[in-house]
Amino acid sequence: MSSPLIRTLGLGKSYDTAAGPFPALMGVDLDIDAGEFVAIMGQSGSGKSTFMNLLGCLDTPSSGDYFLVGRNVGHLGQDELASLRNRSIGFVFQGFNLLQRMTLADNVALPLVYAGVDREQRRQRAQQELARVGLAAYAESLPSRISGGQQQRVAIARALVNAPQLILADEPTGNLDSHTSEEIMRLFAALNGQGMTIVLVTHEADIAACARRQVRFLDGRIVSDVATPAEVLDEC
Repeated sequence: MSSPLIRTLGLGKSYDTAAGPFPALMGVDLDIDAGEFVAIMGQSGSGKSTFMNLLGCLDTPSSGDYFLVGRNVGHLGQDELASLRNRSIGFVFQGFNLLQRMTLADNVALPLVYAGVDREQRRQRAQQELARVGLAAYAESLPSRISGGQQQRVAIARALVNAPQLILADEPTGNLDSHTSEEIMRLFAALNGQGMTIVLVTHEADIAACARRQVRFLDGRIVSDVATPAEVLDEC
């Protein structure tokens, strides 16, 4: 039996404050298999964002272990973490994070620059991923010339361009209206249907309902982990 893509064992994270250590995450055990679509839910301060930062190798745990693709991430140095992020993880953020003076194609290709891919290959792969999200015709446009929903599609294309094993999406519909949010969630569902593993942080129940599994945090711990009913998924 193959190991899960993500495994956390007793994962904890504390932050130093004037009043002493603050435990943001406590003893989290969670497995996520390749090909899953998981929503991480919880109120502000529940620990979900801390957990996402640890999954994305943007922070390191204070206790416990985090295995990504079989590697114990907590034991890696900063250079190794940066390399793992670039190779294995695609990020999608609430604020799109597109560079306004670069074309959409150049925005999508940016992770390939850090990966050392030559210019022609970068161009080809960026065009492929823009086509995948339905924006091939906009490759030479600037971000200011397209809608918020289209900008998020560009951000998703950028997350995909390095062929990662995992997409981490942090409140990806937070800046979008309800109709556009539905379009973005349908795109995530389609990518998951093609085999992409997606972990999405949200505080919105209707967005979480489009994931196949919902994990809820409260006070730094997991309090529920349930599969989304098929009839609910059918409505997304």
